[in-house]
Amino acid sequence: MRALVVEALAADYGGCVLKEVETPSPGPGEVRVRVRAAAVNFPDLLQTRGEYQHKPPLPFIPGMEIAGEVDALGDGVTEFQIGEAVVGGARIGGFSDFAITPAAGLRRKPERLTFSQAAGYATAYLTAYVSLVRRARAEPGEWLLVHGAAGGVGLAAVDLGRRLGLRVIAASASDQKLAIVAADYGPEATVNVAGGFREAVKAITGGRGADIIYDPVGGDVFDESVRCIAFDGRLLSIGFTSGRLPVLPVNLALIKGFSLMGVRAGEYGRQFPDRGRENQAAIWDLAEAGDVTPRVHAEFPLADWRAAFDSLALRQVVGKAVIRPDL
Repeated sequence: MRALVVEALAADYGGCVLKEVETPSPGPGEVRVRVRAAAVNFPDLLQTRGEYQHKPPLPFIPGMEIAGEVDALGDGVTEFQIGEAVVGGARIGGFSDFAITPAAGLRRKPERLTFSQAAGYATAYLTAYVSLVRRARAEPGEWLLVHGAAGGVGLAAVDLGRRLGLRVIAASASDQKLAIVAADYGPEATVNVAGGFREAVKAITGGRGADIIYDPVGGDVFDESVRCIAFDGRLLSIGFTSGRLPVLPVNLALIKGFSLMGVRAGEYGRQFPDRGRENQAAIWDLAEAGDVTPRVHAEFPLADWRAAFDSLALRQVVGKAVIRPDL
């Protein structure tokens, strides 16, 4: 089979090679999936340089989120059948013709979602759900400011926020991307953060500020967010794609009475297993019902993996970039 193999950790994907490797066989409790789509995420890019917290031993095949068809079953796996359309994944292995994943990490693909939509769904929408429902306990009518609104995780928050009855302000540094978000998802307002955004947010909210701020960016965006959050607001720290870890002046939290909440959606489910199962059920029920609309920006053949990686690294994506080994 073909696979993108990281043979050495290097900048500019210098250690990555697309090559023929032996097709793996599933062990007990595992499933071999014929990969129809694999989502590209920032952690995949970081892993090729050894800059992500999970550092698999070399060589390895990156790719955390997949959708495809069951191709072979390991001993003890009875809940799936050959040919069934499934979605799931593991920490590595997705950028290949076939991937091995624990059966417990798979579920049947919702019929309403394409393979590409399904591959990029779980992480983004689970993060949005845990952030807005579990951590912020969002109420209909509240103002939600979403930074990085054109990225996969941000766009999921825009989509889910609208579904929850929130008044969504989509924020990005690109007018072109914001136009796409506005046309496809209908937020209450959009804001270009280049050159500052606090006054725009205050004007949109009638001087109140945002009740909930969803921040996967960090850095300067975080710094300015604390200046336009409402009293008793919730600032959700999702990540730091800006590359800078911000520092919170706690006097501002005291004066404005807001809460800073860290969000690790997967860890939340591990710490609270019952809620974790409820979270998973909730997001997949939304997908089954067609109540949310995950956006695929572009699909790339496996041979064009570098273009797929670059589209994400260069911030060209609105929604998700997906690698399609079957193209």
